[in-house]
Amino acid sequence: MRRYFFLRRAVVLGAVATLSLLVTAPAWAQQPSTVATPATLLAPASPAAPHPATCTVAIDQVRFDFPLPRAARLLVSGLPIKIVALGSSSTYGIGASTPAASYPSRLAEELVRRFPGHKFTVLNRGVNGEDVRNMLARLDTAVIRETPDVVLWQIGTNSVLDAKALQPQASLLRDGLARLRATGADIVLIDPQYAPKVIAKRNAGDMVSLIATTAKAERVAHFRRFDLMQHWHETEHLPFKAFVSPDGLHMNDWSYACLAKALGLAIAEAAERPTETAIGPSIAPR
Repeated sequence: MRRYFFLRRAVVLGAVATLSLLVTAPAWAQQPSTVATPATLLAPASPAAPHPATCTVAIDQVRFDFPLPRAARLLVSGLPIKIVALGSSSTYGIGASTPAASYPSRLAEELVRRFPGHKFTVLNRGVNGEDVRNMLARLDTAVIRETPDVVLWQIGTNSVLDAKALQPQASLLRDGLARLRATGADIVLIDPQYAPKVIAKRNAGDMVSLIATTAKAERVAHFRRFDLMQHWHETEHLPFKAFVSPDGLHMNDWSYACLAKALGLAIAEAAERPTETAIGPSIAPR
């Protein structure tokens, strides 16, 4: 899938008073106090400089292979939509200048902008350093207990960094998808970031391929973050310092915001896509 990004200048949005990431608009992005990483890990040494590029996203760059039928029915019914973002440090927001600049918090704002008057709750369930096995261990308490309508599952980066064998990861991923599917939630897999410390690992491409293959086989949506960020670097010729933090691994305010914008567009298109699965009786609130 070709990507055409024309990037000029970033917009840094708002701030929050606490680490809960509570956005006091029709949408919220929240982080659980039980798994919160210390605030010092979130902030870089100095505020991010103004970014020279603007994030422009076209649907053919981010379109999911499969629709989001539950989200579609809730939108039609006018009922609130709860999204849980499960993942590791790039979900939690390491590299962002404030918790409000993490992608789940920005996504909440983006969805409210796209669907005025509709209530969205985006819960941030990212924990620094976790791999698939760690996430499965807390799947019931961090995700399923929340009765989400959509689960965004960011995986693969720490397994790549730790050079873990792929096949056990594939089995764990399928197990997690089965447990999430049983809840009736729509599922979106998000693959690793394209960053110097990730692409330096020989198994990075294999992990990206594994996630893509599994998503297709299990018929769940797949957000191709790796390809998106590779496009910024190789096609739009953005230097890594424009969208990767100084640690060479995590995203920054600009790239988290652009990721949220791209995800918001993909979710909106998949939820509004005319399909038989998106048409059905109204859904009662959970």
